[in-house]
Amino acid sequence: MSRFVKACAAADIAPGTGKQVTVDGKEMALFNVDGTWFAIDNECPHRGGPLAEGELEGCLLTCPWHAWQFDLRTGESLTDDSKVSCYPVKVEGGDLLVEV
Repeated sequence: MSRFVKACAAADIAPGTGKQVTVDGKEMALFNVDGTWFAIDNECPHRGGPLAEGELEGCLLTCPWHAWQFDLRTGESLTDDSKVSCYPVKVEGGDLLVEV
């Protein structure tokens, strides 16, 4: 059964940026796209690059290691047919909660 777990304070992630967090033992990348929140696996399926450190342009994320690109809304790669997992996020009392 899934549940929402606190990841961090919403104020910790400025618009247009991301942050690596560990939620319930799982490493994730959280992103703020103009007040809309996205959570995905932090590890790029190509070579394990840290996606939280990637470059964000709208909902398009570019891995910092080898420039693989992912759509934060779906987790789908624009580079090949791979995908990263996406997790629902909600804001509650100023905190970001991620469903695990």
